[in-house]
Amino acid sequence: MEVKKSPKADLENKRGLFLEIGLALTLAFVFLAFEWRVDSSEATGLEDQQEMEAEEEMIPVTRQEPIKPPPPPPPAPKVAEVLEIVDNDEEIEDELEIEDSDADMDEEVEIQVVEEEEEEDEAQVFVIVEDMPEFPGGQLELQKWIARSIKYPVIAQENGITGRVFVTFVVNKIGGVEQVRVVRGVDPSLDKEAVRVINQMPKWKPGKQRGKPVKVSYTVPINFQLQ
Repeated sequence: MEVKKSPKADLENKRGLFLEIGLALTLAFVFLAFEWRVDSSEATGLEDQQEMEAEEEMIPVTRQEPIKPPPPPPPAPKVAEVLEIVDNDEEIEDELEIEDSDADMDEEVEIQVVEEEEEEDEAQVFVIVEDMPEFPGGQLELQKWIARSIKYPVIAQENGITGRVFVTFVVNKIGGVEQVRVVRGVDPSLDKEAVRVINQMPKWKPGKQRGKPVKVSYTVPINFQLQ
């Protein structure tokens, strides 16, 4: 059996009409929304209410007053000096004695002068002075005397040890030799022999500074060479 549809109940042919009605209603609502206005008095009242709420929420700023320092204590009362007046005939027990501190013109005054400069010169050892110390006969005689006095150690000869030993010493105020030491050695046997020879040197002509004999440091090289 074939189903038949009434032409009045068929809405397919009215689709275009319904679409036009829907569009018209939509445009009408849009225009109405644009034309809608809020009363200015109501808006102003709302703004005033918001401002009042903001003012209520603000925290008041408090300032602490500075603390004043306590007043200074009152000054102590001055004590007046009490002067006791006595008669001229009354004896005073506490009598002030004034002694004459001026020295007698005829009295001899001893003045001790400490010669510190001489004590400093006694302990100071110079390196360069105006008049350097001198070996008797000069530098050439010094070399000859060392060559005659030196004895080559047997141990150094057997081991073929050679070299130059530098010995420093101090020529004191009377020309004597003291404080002998090796500043640059080669071998203990050679160093010991060099010190022995320097200690046996005769007296030198002492060095002078500003015309006074002083201690002077002197260095001599001693050459040990096998032939």
